[in-house]
Amino acid sequence: MKMGVLFPLLLCCIGCTRDESSSIEANRTNDRLQPVVVPVFNSQDVPSSQRSRAALDRVASSLVRDLQSAGLAYGNPVFVRIFKEERELELWVGKGSTYKLFRTYPVAAMSGKLGPKLREGDRQAPEGFYFVSPSRMNPNSRFHLSFNLGYPNTYDRAWGRTGSALMVHGNEVSIGCFAMTDAKVEEIYALSDAALRNGQKFFRVHVFPFRMTEGRMHEARSDQWYSFWKNLEEGYDFFEKTGNPPNVLVKERKYAFEKIPPDE
Repeated sequence: MKMGVLFPLLLCCIGCTRDESSSIEANRTNDRLQPVVVPVFNSQDVPSSQRSRAALDRVASSLVRDLQSAGLAYGNPVFVRIFKEERELELWVGKGSTYKLFRTYPVAAMSGKLGPKLREGDRQAPEGFYFVSPSRMNPNSRFHLSFNLGYPNTYDRAWGRTGSALMVHGNEVSIGCFAMTDAKVEEIYALSDAALRNGQKFFRVHVFPFRMTEGRMHEARSDQWYSFWKNLEEGYDFFEKTGNPPNVLVKERKYAFEKIPPDE
């Protein structure tokens, strides 16, 4: 008798579960089918081309949707970190008074070894603190799309380092640059372009030899670049602790770090 009562109830519960699952999936499908409005920003001019506009048309709608799902917005400020050993590029998006990690992209190609770039033609990718203004965006790159990191910066020049045209770009080939797949660089470019057009004066790109954890720094203590890396670690720790990239200065041929001024 008990089995006769429970068995129909069990089937009923299974049916309810299936109905709920179907409803959830239907809602997700409907969300994906809803038209996405891609905002247009005109606060600041950024170079463009037919190629860059076509790329943005391909990726903007999905980026808007994915940002919204993460509680973020297209056009918010961006911040980039690159880790050479891990071959990863992190793209952070501003949320309120801090930044939230939106996506981590694999670096498809990178030449050289751990350590800073010293001179033109050494095939090294740089390490340090750089920034990208609208004029450094290149929608006509030979490598699909790119932006120039601004190497050598003030620190690099203080040490007599030379080089030029160090980029994040597509096309999966590199001699000193950080090369991405074309599909990935389109997303990175679109998010950067939107942030700049929406008024971000420039976005920061911090390049590290590796994730500067206590254990990894201990392993590197005998490396020739350890003292340089200890200086980079200060900037790394600043962001890890505050959720905001620091304002980077150069004092006595060393990086120095402070809170970003309010007018930025």
